[in-house]
Amino acid sequence: MRADTVADAPAGNWVDRYAPAFLRPFLRLSRADRPIGGWLLMWPCWWSAALVALDRNRAFPDPWHLVLLFVGAFVMRGAGCTLNDLVDRHIDAAVERTRSRPIPSGQVSAPAAAAWLVLQALVGLAVVAQFNLFTVCLGIASLAVVAIYPFMKRITSWPQAVLGVAFSWGALMGWAAAAGSLGWSPLLLFAGSILWVIGYDTIYACQDREDDAIVGVRSTALLFGEHARLAVAGFYAGCVLLFALSLTFVDASPFSFLGLACFAVHLLWQVIRFDHEDGARCLRIFRSNRDAGAIFFAGLVVDCLWQWMFSV
Repeated sequence: MRADTVADAPAGNWVDRYAPAFLRPFLRLSRADRPIGGWLLMWPCWWSAALVALDRNRAFPDPWHLVLLFVGAFVMRGAGCTLNDLVDRHIDAAVERTRSRPIPSGQVSAPAAAAWLVLQALVGLAVVAQFNLFTVCLGIASLAVVAIYPFMKRITSWPQAVLGVAFSWGALMGWAAAAGSLGWSPLLLFAGSILWVIGYDTIYACQDREDDAIVGVRSTALLFGEHARLAVAGFYAGCVLLFALSLTFVDASPFSFLGLACFAVHLLWQVIRFDHEDGARCLRIFRSNRDAGAIFFAGLVVDCLWQWMFSV
């Protein structure tokens, strides 16, 4: 592995191949070379935008909102990763998988990383400012969760739950951006998404169980141990149930429920394939949640078009 690359980044990623040399360390700090986190942060936003479109009998979620939510998700994911790496730089230096990250490896200094964090936060604020006042306030409120997350692994075995709140906040944002308020459907979507995140991040955390135990970092992967598969299955089942309840509040048609059923089958496949002792497999399963999110979104979009066509 080259000295300036990151161990857990895919080989031949676009940052290593095409980004200007001076930007590469900062893009790695934002995980631009590992964009899966941006997708996982974005899907609850887009699901919520599709739900409110269903509720208002629109043929498609607002395209401009989808663009803003896409940009905001990836920018704020980058900001969150930068903050996390600043706080965890000493822990990362002691863990095999993370010691090659930009700060512990010396690619980026802590002050430079802090400046990069501020820049990303300002871009995120500019994106949120395009929405109504209620959504702006909702977006600003999410920063409190983002700020405390890096410290949770030191004080609780449930840092995945805090990450779940942070990564599911978009389930509120997409609806609020169009409606200027909240309702039962986005709240249930938010709750279900939290369970989804806890499930997939437990799978992800299984990669670092041994190192985490040595350095004193806590996680649901360590908490559940040999019972991790059963725990993930429970979180995923609760997620699907809450999503189904969310759909009932917008009078969703069978197309949405079909999308949810396919989403559930994908989650079942993950549980069957999951082996908490196989780090490489855990990473592959974790990354597959990008596809799970796309499946559910596709069902919602088809439902929007179907109901709109037969209402005009």
